Amino acid sequence: MARLPYISRDDLPEDKRHIYDRITEARGQAHGGPWTGPYAVLLNSPDAADVVARVGEYIRFQCGLDPAVREIAILSTAREGGSQYEWTHHEPIARAAGVRDEVIESIRTGRAPMGLPAKEGVFAQAAREIVQRGALTERTFEAVLHLLGPQLTVDLIVLVGFYTMLGRTMASLGVELEPGVEPGLPEDG
Repeated sequence: MARLPYISRDDLPEDKRHIYDRITEARGQAHGGPWTGPYAVLLNSPDAADVVARVGEYIRFQCGLDPAVREIAILSTAREGGSQYEWTHHEPIARAAGVRDEVIESIRTGRAPMGLPAKEGVFAQAAREIVQRGALTERTFEAVLHLLGPQLTVDLIVLVGFYTMLGRTMASLGVELEPGVEPGLPEDG
């Protein structure tokens, strides 16, 4: 159960409702709510929610990362950080982006990047290293740089940092899956 209330548009002062509107519009949700999840709790601090949402919007909807690469990194970050919410909500997005079932299952079970082709496995490995070690090894950095170039390498690193921060924020604020939504990660993961 969330440790703070889920904030609806009507809960916000008039001069902060534009933040709610922008967040819901960017994510294709209807105005008015109520909705749950990280942004509904983050809106307890509307300005923080605004900044967090803007980074998320860039990473999800504007940067040049291939959607499959983006979702491999998000799922790997969710798996490594134990974020059930992120995993469960991004698994269908990953499938829609063309991430193969074998890749998703390898990440879910913690086997990734072992057994994955290098062009998929390197992104799972990068997320694992950033979450576990706080940085990329030189070998992984060079592999990512070779595949993506400088700008998208930075975008990938920011993406993993963003979803790590979001996962830790949700855990600290007690954000849980919506009622009736089946978790996608094993309980240990």
